[in-house]
Amino acid sequence: QVQLAESGGGLVQPGESLTLSCSASERTYSSHAMGWFRQAPGKEREFVAQIKWGVGMQYYADSVKGRFIISRDTAKNTAYLQMFNLRPEDTAVYYCARAPWPLENDSRRGIWGQGTQVTVSS
Repeated sequence: QVQLAESGGGLVQPGESLTLSCSASERTYSSHAMGWFRQAPGKEREFVAQIKWGVGMQYYADSVKGRFIISRDTAKNTAYLQMFNLRPEDTAVYYCARAPWPLENDSRRGIWGQGTQVTVSS
């Protein structure tokens, strides 16, 4: 069974940066997308970013556009989320997901990581 392994979360101050990684245990195909969703305390899970595996096209939520960059290393079967200029409102558990393009906010579709905590606080 394919699994996703996430890493890179942590505690940072406002304005600082973090990079999340998400590695799939089996090959990711060009028809797949990988990306992240996040859930803050008391809020519903929301889309953050996704990348179309084959062509590398990137899509972002408006709230992170210009601050986050999603990329992939096809040889390593790994996606990355570089997060710059982090804000307290970015605090959430970040979940990696992989599914046939496009990703949807639906845990029943595709495979999901265990989540990693990102906390932005002074």
